[in-house]
Amino acid sequence: MAVFLRPGEKRQGAFGVTFDLNAGSSQPVPIFNKNESLALQDQRRRLPAFQHRREILYLVENHATTVIIGETGSGKSTQIPQYLLESGWCSDGRTVACTQPRRVAVMTVAARVAEEAGTTLGQAVGYGIRFEDVTTPGVTKIKFCTDGVLMREMFEDPLLTQYSVVMVDEAHERSLATDTLLGLLKKVQRVRPDLRIIVASATLEADKVADFFDSSTVRGAKASAADLMRKPALLSIEGRTHGSQIHHLEQPCSDYVRASVQTASDIHREDAPGDILIFLTGQQEVEDAVALLEEEARKVRQGRARLRMAPAPLYAGLPAAAQLAAFEPAPRGYRKIVVATNIAETSVTIEGVCFVVDCCFAKQTAYNPLTGLGSLLVAPISRASAAQRAGRAGRIRPGHCFRLCTEAEFQQLPEATVPEMQRSELAGTVLQLKALGVDNMMAFDWLAPPPAETMVRALELLHALDALGADARLTEPLGQHLAELPLDPRLGKALLASGDLGCSDEVLTVVALLSVQSIWLSPHGQRKALDAAKAKFAVGEGDVVTALNAWHAWQEAGRLGKWAHNHFLNHRTLLRAADIRAQLTHHLRRLGIPIKSCDGDVMTVQKALTAGLFMNAVQLSETTADLQNPASSGINVYKMLRSTGPGPAPKLRVHAYSVLAKTRPQYLLFWQVQQSASGFYEMLDVTAVEPDWLPEAAPHVFHRVGARAGQR
Repeated sequence: MAVFLRPGEKRQGAFGVTFDLNAGSSQPVPIFNKNESLALQDQRRRLPAFQHRREILYLVENHATTVIIGETGSGKSTQIPQYLLESGWCSDGRTVACTQPRRVAVMTVAARVAEEAGTTLGQAVGYGIRFEDVTTPGVTKIKFCTDGVLMREMFEDPLLTQYSVVMVDEAHERSLATDTLLGLLKKVQRVRPDLRIIVASATLEADKVADFFDSSTVRGAKASAADLMRKPALLSIEGRTHGSQIHHLEQPCSDYVRASVQTASDIHREDAPGDILIFLTGQQEVEDAVALLEEEARKVRQGRARLRMAPAPLYAGLPAAAQLAAFEPAPRGYRKIVVATNIAETSVTIEGVCFVVDCCFAKQTAYNPLTGLGSLLVAPISRASAAQRAGRAGRIRPGHCFRLCTEAEFQQLPEATVPEMQRSELAGTVLQLKALGVDNMMAFDWLAPPPAETMVRALELLHALDALGADARLTEPLGQHLAELPLDPRLGKALLASGDLGCSDEVLTVVALLSVQSIWLSPHGQRKALDAAKAKFAVGEGDVVTALNAWHAWQEAGRLGKWAHNHFLNHRTLLRAADIRAQLTHHLRRLGIPIKSCDGDVMTVQKALTAGLFMNAVQLSETTADLQNPASSGINVYKMLRSTGPGPAPKLRVHAYSVLAKTRPQYLLFWQVQQSASGFYEMLDVTAVEPDWLPEAAPHVFHRVGARAGQR
């Protein structure tokens, strides 16, 4: 297997490979999509899925559940819904639903299918994602949506009666919503044996899914109502990939962001044809890499490279228009370099990519039910994910994948990723299941059962929020309203409380800002400039109110991108927050909650946040010496006010990026934590509070002890 030298070495052939050039010509091969000039229908016929069209339709007709393993490039995501439409599964007002685990995939696949079907997006073919619905009732026949959106539709229509077929695509990602949806669909199918289910993926444990949906041993009228084979069918579709040559580092690299940029720059200087796709772990890394690539592009412009570089970011927090821009062909004379998180790993196809640079890491949730603290950690990906990423390079011609790890390190990666169900906080999932009438959580059919302690923690939190009563059923109206809001239950509780406190206008903004990635840009080497920009909006109440001040300033400046950039604010993230705020406003009005402003009375905003985040309350415990920085005044250590179970209590401190990092507030609320290498949990999005507010917000959890609050 070929290996390449460390990124940064400039000599010719630094990667140990020679890129193919046109025989007898020094110019690279031009655009390589050999089917691009064909009519759309001819392009469809050339996909591997077309060769299995009759088999797919036969299996769906005769089996309640069909499991399809379709390799990358097979056309399963775009073609199967169209085959169902063409064969009559959307007649009599019925609809075909196709779920994807990521919103970017939903939008791009829906746009492609609408184009192939010759319809305007939102008419016969539409999509639905959280905070955005592009469908037309009574007209849309094929609906693409996220797993979570389809679950929310079950609140109004528990049996999904408008759908004849539900296709769960990319099920191998085993997201929290995907696993929950599969359990719900199995439950629905017992009552609606006419509902067809298709589970599709590229690298799925097909036998495990087939056994999960196997109802051939179930007896009773409902099970035998339809003349169907109740044992799931399995079908494999070959791919259309050309394969990718894999390259590993000879030595480990210490900074994979800079290494990925250097690798992409070296590929670009080879003048070989094809776009480049870089995989990084999160929004900030993507933005940093794009900025570094733009600097490289200015250098390349002065050199002799035939093409110019056109960097484009792609991550979940981008507004829809900015996300779709990453899929547009590069302008003539440019090479597109897409810098993406793992949302580009499956489902979506970025045409023209021939080179993949894989950092071999991804952000994963990690929840400890014993402490009740979750964290977003950067962890090595699995070998299955690495194979998916490499497959992005071989869609249209043989490609190259450069992994920023040694071959020995790669072999130590886990075979598959642990399902999100087994490493996530489950309060939101339990709340949705309760709203759908699932009373016994542990008796629910899980494809991968969650840890019992995690389920107990979820029930405790929902009970503390008054979403569940003593009988473990949803309370009315609070529990019902929380289930209807497309939010984490804690943020939902803060938003509902703001109506009574008269600050719903401000809390709408706060919740929207907490529902996106950080609104602050933090480019490499500009930490002091960022701190100075934050200081213009900073207040002693903490990060949340500081972000609220920045939002108001952005609004007053006319939502200008240049103004945001000058103040180290992420304009695209702010636009996304504005979209979310508009949708939440609609939800509040539907629930009859008035939209009122507190007119600058920030204390009411703090109290509203306390009503939802009281379980995340901490108290200053001690100040210890900072061994890494002896000149500092020390580390302010906080402890949770609620019980964190047996064992050593977790140590918390305010994150260095917080506006309260150099202060000593006695009581704080945090929204997120991330665990550092030192063992501390570093708190993000913190808000200073008064101890008396905690018993007021949750008298069943906290009681007053003099001037302090303590847990009951």
